[in-house]
Amino acid sequence: MSREHEWVDDEAGPVVRPYAVARGRTKATAALDLLATVAPTGQPAPAQADLGAQHRRLLGCVAAQSRPVAEVASELSLPVQVVRVLLGDLLGYGLVTVRAPISKESSPTESLLREVINGLRAL
Repeated sequence: MSREHEWVDDEAGPVVRPYAVARGRTKATAALDLLATVAPTGQPAPAQADLGAQHRRLLGCVAAQSRPVAEVASELSLPVQVVRVLLGDLLGYGLVTVRAPISKESSPTESLLREVINGLRAL
């Protein structure tokens, strides 16, 4: 039986408090927006990297495709702040990149989107 399964009870759920997963840390090293996109860099973990099971789960969650921070937290069933702490670790090791969400100023306006839809319908 792996150590990770020792900490989960099918009926009760995880029996380890979130702060234990983050090794007692509550502050992330980087300010990460909920809609920021996380992607793996593909780099190998450095020799000094101290990666726990949740770090590896997080890397596995974004391995196939980039995902927003909020979606990663949901997929891992962890509080967002814990995911932010873990992502800060992975950022520090160079294992993930985080791209800020698109700002409202740079996103297309509703009128532009309607013009595109009307143009497509005209085809």
